[in-house]
Amino acid sequence: MRKALAVVVVLMVGLLGGAHAALAVTPTAVVVEDRAGVLDQKTLLPAVQSTDFYQPTKVAVYTYNGTAADNLNEEVLRFARAEHPEWISPDGQKWADGLFIFALDPVGRHVGTYMGEDRKVSPQQREDIQNASKELFHDAQWTDGTIAGIRRGAELINQPWYRSTAFLVTTLAAVAAAVCGAAAWLIVRWRTRVASRKELARGDASFANVSMDLQVTELNASTIPESSRYGSTVLEKHRTFMTRYNAATELSNQVHAFSSRDLSRRPTLKLIRSYADAAAELDVLDDVIADTNALLNRGASWQSAWDRQVAPFRHDLDGLEELLSQPRGEGTTATAAALRSFRDESRSDLERWSSELADAAITPETALDRLRDARTHLAELLKNHADTVIDAYARNEKEAELMRTEMESAQAGTKARYGRSYEPSILGTVYPSYYFFSVPSFNSGFSTGVSSVSSARGGGTTTGYGSTGGSFSGSGSSSGF
Repeated sequence: MRKALAVVVVLMVGLLGGAHAALAVTPTAVVVEDRAGVLDQKTLLPAVQSTDFYQPTKVAVYTYNGTAADNLNEEVLRFARAEHPEWISPDGQKWADGLFIFALDPVGRHVGTYMGEDRKVSPQQREDIQNASKELFHDAQWTDGTIAGIRRGAELINQPWYRSTAFLVTTLAAVAAAVCGAAAWLIVRWRTRVASRKELARGDASFANVSMDLQVTELNASTIPESSRYGSTVLEKHRTFMTRYNAATELSNQVHAFSSRDLSRRPTLKLIRSYADAAAELDVLDDVIADTNALLNRGASWQSAWDRQVAPFRHDLDGLEELLSQPRGEGTTATAAALRSFRDESRSDLERWSSELADAAITPETALDRLRDARTHLAELLKNHADTVIDAYARNEKEAELMRTEMESAQAGTKARYGRSYEPSILGTVYPSYYFFSVPSFNSGFSTGVSSVSSARGGGTTTGYGSTGGSFSGSGSSSGF
């Protein structure tokens, strides 16, 4: 392996040493036509003027306020014909030699790059230049995004062959394939073995808890009032408890028979994870059985059991402000105000319910009903606020529908993502995982929705110059962000 690497190093030194140093020249001119009024030229001009290109290049920057439906390519060509005919070749069919145009539409959210024939790059490299600016454009950092795009263009326009990614990949491919292949195989086996041991420890901890409390769990189940609708549902879960415990015992015997070498295999990890999941679910269920018995019968530990029931709701209430204060949280809207009002009211309600429970002014079932209704109300308020943030971010119905789908998937995410796991509470056991819409689910769904929409916007590349472009075929394209 060392000899192979040495050969590569010698080869690269020979190739690079024999190549002429790339010319580094700043732009021959920088023209800024900020018709959108979004650029800080005191920052932009020095940054672009000090950027090194491989060949003498004129840089033009054009911004205008369009719409999402506009063809930026067509607009740039229209503007060049009307205001800067020198940007176009003498025959009127291409962009002028030595020219690099960077265009931005901050309202329609498009970015475009255009080059003279002697400065043109591949379509993939044009996309690379545009992508260099998009993360900054997403945050409305128009000047910094423009600088980033132009600098990336300088790195790729007329790039010498020995600095290209293709050259480096080709040179290193043979040795890298062998070295990385062997390393990857070893890493995968090592990571699988580590994961297997971690999952085995998780399963053993849960299984030990369940086994140790087995008799106590049976005793708790025997005194849960079946007349209670909450108690009866938990008892239905308990009726299969021993069957599932016996199945977990068989899995435990199987996974503990594996050798250290077996732990490095993916099928082994899958089986161990099944064991850990099964044991963890039983561990949660026996805790829920204990809490159901203590709360419904007002046993000695009923207050601790009640605290565990309200914990998920308190967590949601505590997380609302962070949700609303994030950059796209729409924290000043009517739906945000409704959430804050509900949060403050609910915190008072929780204290009152706990006091009434302590005084026996309400039954445990009534307290659970109120908690269920409050969490259901929170879910409705979160859905209303989801509509608000979606309307604010999405540009059209297609994007809005994509975001709604992600939000709905997040609401059902506990069941979909974790299979058999569920919230460790009485309500989480009685109702399906997707019944309540939690703040973490909201955050996850919205974040995924924004990412999906951003990817969809960035994926649409436009290469033509529209109905007014005629036979113009200059190198360039635009894409959304």
